[in-house]
Parts: sequence; C-alpha cells; structure tokens
Amino acid sequence: LGWAMQLHYGCKRDNDVKRFRKLGPDTGFDCIDTYTPSAQLADLLNALNVTDELPKTILYSLNPNDNAAIGTIIGCFQDAGVAGKIQQGSAWWFNDHKQGMIDQMTSLANLGLLSNFVGMLTDSRSFLSYTRHEYFRRILCNLIGGWVENGEYPADEEILGRIVQDISYNNAVRYFGFDL
Repeated sequence: LGWAMQLHYGCKRDNDVKRFRKLGPDTGFDCIDTYTPSAQLADLLNALNVTDELPKTILYSLNPNDNAAIGTIIGCFQDAGVAGKIQQGSAWWFNDHKQGMIDQMTSLANLGLLSNFVGMLTDSRSFLSYTRHEYFRRILCNLIGGWVENGEYPADEEILGRIVQDISYNNAVRYFGFDL
C-alpha cells in the first residue's frame, strides 16, 4: 500500500473532567481549539522535505478557520511525482456537516486543486459513519453544479463526471495505492 501520514489537530479533549472520570475517554466533551500551528506545521513539512523524507500527507484541522492556512501550506510542498502529495483532509468531526463540507471544499478549490482531493474519510469506530460518504457526494455535486450554473466551472459533463468520480473514489484508490 502507499503509506500516507495523516495529521489531525485543533481539538481540546476531555473538557468536562467530572464526566471524563465517570465515562472515560472518547465519550464527548471535546471542543475546537483556536491554536493554529501553521508555522510549526510548515517547519515540520519543510524539515521532512529537505531530507527527502516527506511522505504523502493529509492535514486535518478541527477548526474551520484553519482552512486557508492549510490550503496555503499544502501548496508549498507538492511534488510532480505524486498528484496531490500533500492534501487538505475532509471537513472533520464538528465540521462534517453540510456547511462545514462546503466551506472546506470551497477553500480548497480557491487555493488549490479540488480535482486531486481524496474525498470523505470514514470513522471506522462507527458503522453508521459510512452514510457520510453518500451525503458528502450529494454536497460535492451540488457545490460543483452551483459553480457551473454561475459560469465558474465549464458545463462539460464528461469533465465534471470525471472530477466527481475521482474525488468520490479514484483519487483515494490512487493516493493510497489500493489494488482493486
């Protein structure tokens, strides 16, 4: 498989100590953290890149205000050998709702190349999280369709179909090196 590093940040965990003690970890009581480590993140990626050790990387922030910072950081470390080598991850956790997904994909399209996006992630701890993929695809199609209606994207069904298929499936297969 094609290994990838995934970095998740922007969460303040277990804020309600009373309930944490009673219920344990991963039972809620987390919130968005406003600390944005963009300088440190860029320094980390640069240190790995200088020594030719930078793997394919997906960056996720729980804070939607970090979308533009991530979009500019990923643009600094692309590589001709791997399409979308450094990716902005899908809207995640508190952001995997309609507006969160729209905001994340719009920011990515504004600052990068949406067509290389690996799409929605799955929380393997919850079987019901798989329904997010279908919901994500509806939002993706509606977003791109709106851009077409506004004259911002070409009204070419073949190109649009390929973009949606790639984001929904093909990009992840290629990126992670799945042999399907």
